[in-house]
Amino acid sequence: MAPAVVPGSSAAEPSAGAPAKPLPKPHAKAPAGQTNARRRLQETAERIGARVRAMDKVSPTGLCFALAFLCVSLAPSLIPRTWGFQGVLSGLCAAGGYGLGSAIGAFTRWLGFKHTWSKKTSKILWLILAALALILIPLFVILGSRWQTELRLLMGMEADGPTHVLGQLGLALLTAFAVVFVGRNLLRAIRWVTRKLSRWIPRRAAVLAGSIIVAIAFLTLIDGTLVRGSMALLNNIYSATDRDTPPHAVQPTSPARSGSPESGSSWESLGYQGRAFVGQGPTQEELQEFADMTPALKGVTAKDPIRVYAGLAEDDSLADTAAQVVAELDRTNAWDRDVLMVATATGTGWIDPAFSNTLEFQHAGDTAIASMQYSFLPSWVSFLSDRETPPTAGKALFEAVYAAWLEKPEASRPKIYVYGLSLGSYGMQGAFSGLQDINERTNGALFVGTPNFTPMWRQTTDSRDPGSPEITPVINGGHQVRFSTKANAADDLWNLKKDWRSPRVVYLQHASDAVTWWSMDLLWNSPDWLNEPAGPDRRVNMVWTPIVTFLQVTFDMLVSGGVPYGHGHMYQLEYADALGAITEVTGWRESDYDLLRNRIAEFD
Repeated sequence: MAPAVVPGSSAAEPSAGAPAKPLPKPHAKAPAGQTNARRRLQETAERIGARVRAMDKVSPTGLCFALAFLCVSLAPSLIPRTWGFQGVLSGLCAAGGYGLGSAIGAFTRWLGFKHTWSKKTSKILWLILAALALILIPLFVILGSRWQTELRLLMGMEADGPTHVLGQLGLALLTAFAVVFVGRNLLRAIRWVTRKLSRWIPRRAAVLAGSIIVAIAFLTLIDGTLVRGSMALLNNIYSATDRDTPPHAVQPTSPARSGSPESGSSWESLGYQGRAFVGQGPTQEELQEFADMTPALKGVTAKDPIRVYAGLAEDDSLADTAAQVVAELDRTNAWDRDVLMVATATGTGWIDPAFSNTLEFQHAGDTAIASMQYSFLPSWVSFLSDRETPPTAGKALFEAVYAAWLEKPEASRPKIYVYGLSLGSYGMQGAFSGLQDINERTNGALFVGTPNFTPMWRQTTDSRDPGSPEITPVINGGHQVRFSTKANAADDLWNLKKDWRSPRVVYLQHASDAVTWWSMDLLWNSPDWLNEPAGPDRRVNMVWTPIVTFLQVTFDMLVSGGVPYGHGHMYQLEYADALGAITEVTGWRESDYDLLRNRIAEFD
């Protein structure tokens, strides 16, 4: 008989002889601070876990390429870069790398190569990528700063230490996130359109149609709204600026210049750059002073140099503007000068003062320079938006001047030459069908900093003699066309043993001039000039990387005018040798050229 349970006793008590169960210990109450800390730690762990889970939406391949492109973007290219330019450049490169890596990853998955990692393996791989980023980014930032310093010293600039590193990285991340954000939203738009179209057509066709629709809509938005609106705004801004007068330009009183009281082209009609061209430059007295001190010009009586120019009138065609230039040549009797130079200006109508000053000092003012304006927009805008007008303007100007020149007596008319810098070089070469046309209708040509997309330059460069480099090609042994890439142009122009026949054609192009070496082909193809021995002002270890090199050289164009003479897009001191070569001055020694270069440097 079971024992009775005593009231108040526990029924769970063991019977005699049974092992006693330990009683549970009461829970100790955790301090309030410890509870809050534990809760915060748990919340942090959950947030980290959410971030890791969100990584499924991020392309690992894209991040690997982004890291690689970011590091490579810090390598030097043609021109030293400031931290701001470097930050934007690195961000664009990282975004481009992410896009390329994402596309490669998506393509491999589409082919059926899918990898499924365990959560542990996936976390380890993410940690490895993070560790690589923490090691490689600071390393390449330090190396990039050192490379930029070496490049600056190579160009004779002051060395800069690693400044604004955090700002540079922050700007890079901001730029990359902005570009990736836009790209992802475009993909979302494509998916949305694809879902809608899939109701009516097969999915593969829907994907293709959705991609085309979104691409057209995006390009229409960019070109039709942003680009055209920006172009209209820039045109209004620069056309308003065109009414201003440069600080050091004064209306000429000499009848030898357009804009003078005797001129048919009023001072107000010439535009900003036209007033700079005719309102500055050496006087007859300054030319005589230089002639008296230069052995090659001893005994020469200096003349008042002729400069004629026509501004861009709203209702006039390019032919009308060119006709005004010819009328000014007739008025100034430019046909009795020794040298007649037809110059195609850059986008806004700018003529490099170093060019015109050099020509006039070298010939003691026995010169006439003819040019005209064809746009209000600066060259970089025309470079991107309008490549038709410069060659059309160059052709209109030269044809008008050449037709009037042909009418003059052959024995007494001046020698006729052509010149262009940058977009002006592109425009002036567009006036001719080829080198043979230049040979037949001119006495010589000087083309400086020619853009890569210029058809004549491209054709001439591609037809170079076997074994000659792209930066200084040799054409038919150098009989007629010669290239120079050095600050002392004479070294390249006269280093060929063969005779240099007339008319002579000279191309000046620095190895570091991004205007000459930029092309869309840089996106996916390594150019010859990077596979050849480096030029005198380019780093030997510059290498080509898809997308990155294209962006680097694009940014180099923006700053190619901010380096010392003899580098980038700065050709001021090479004009002496180049103009002396094409106009075939006689009796000039190296000491005379040194005097001229020093005078131009002081005058400029």
